[in-house]
Amino acid sequence: MAKAAPVSPLAPKSIPEIPPIEGVRFAAGEAGVRYKGRTDVMLALLDEGSRVAGVFTKSKCSSAPVDWCRARVGSGKARAVLVNSGNANAFTGKAGKDAVKLSAKLAAAAAGVPERQVFLASTGVIGEPLDASKFEPVLPKLVAKAEPEGWLEAARAIMTTDTYPKLSTRTAKIDGIETRIAGFAKGAGMIAPDMATMLAFVFTDAAIGSEALQTLLSRSVRGSFNAITVDSDTSTSDTLLLFATGAAARRGAPEIERASDRRLAEFRAALDEVLLDLAHQVVKDGEGARKFVEIIVDGAENDRAAKRIALSIANSPLVKTAIAGEDANWGRVVMAVGKAGEQADRDRLSIWFGDVRVAYKGLRDPSYDEAAVSEIMKRPEIKLRVDLALGAGSSTVWTCDLTKEYVAINGDYRS
Repeated sequence: MAKAAPVSPLAPKSIPEIPPIEGVRFAAGEAGVRYKGRTDVMLALLDEGSRVAGVFTKSKCSSAPVDWCRARVGSGKARAVLVNSGNANAFTGKAGKDAVKLSAKLAAAAAGVPERQVFLASTGVIGEPLDASKFEPVLPKLVAKAEPEGWLEAARAIMTTDTYPKLSTRTAKIDGIETRIAGFAKGAGMIAPDMATMLAFVFTDAAIGSEALQTLLSRSVRGSFNAITVDSDTSTSDTLLLFATGAAARRGAPEIERASDRRLAEFRAALDEVLLDLAHQVVKDGEGARKFVEIIVDGAENDRAAKRIALSIANSPLVKTAIAGEDANWGRVVMAVGKAGEQADRDRLSIWFGDVRVAYKGLRDPSYDEAAVSEIMKRPEIKLRVDLALGAGSSTVWTCDLTKEYVAINGDYRS
């Protein structure tokens, strides 16, 4: 079994305690997918009538579980979620398709729910067949012991190179009735989402129709999971599923079918907070990460251009290694801006590290203070801002530094 990595120095000081959400229960166990003696399978059971929305990787080499979920999320109905770690069931051909079919069949039989309402996700090594028969003896036990308080065990079961479980929760009132939102995610490497993150599962007791739920989710990922990057690599398995059990309706919460309904304002903000919190935790657990970096680009031609420039900076190995070395090398930032393919004017460009302006109008800032910038670069969390002075476009993305540990982790990932 692989040796566990030390917990990231950027990890939250404590793991939030997640209160039960009516209508969902969790259980985790050991199926021996890749390693012995490791919890590697999670099952979530949802009450009848639960709704689902999802966003998935845009990779052209998507995994078999992603294909399975994408084909079924349109129904809007869900009763169970089965997730395994250790094997991504990606690039596995017909064997991968057979594995998801068997997984859904076994989960449906154990839980007594329709196969078409079972959602699947897998994470781990790519290119190795998944032996789904290993789930058969485990699933009935998971169904029997599933409980509303099983959040932490579920979050731990889906970890791969993660060094800590990632959970978040908020409350929001809908028409005066309190509802809950909570979720967990996994991800540390192969993080440059083009929809969501590696794996994330969010649950609410709100009574929201599947179409409205899908709209809310698709909007919310733009400023959260689609605004993070660890290493510029988009996974074959990216899956974010949002489930609404509707249980709050029994407490008087309205049943809402339109995402534009004004009564959803507080809920929408709370969902944004949960997704952004989880996304930030993924970056803070970036493989080998020692610095959490916020990159703000202002003054671009438009928001799309600002986003491309921000990601160009965030994904630059030279920028990221400079940050790892606590070197405010703004020349590398200029390089990343220039190569992004968007409108930029060297002689209008300004750059800040923290609150210190290091470059102004194409030159080193005349009041540049090396000592002040050096102190900023020693911080575990660093803000880097660029102003192109061309227009009103702006964007913010989050990333981490690139260290020798990242190479070490990925150099022996399959061993």
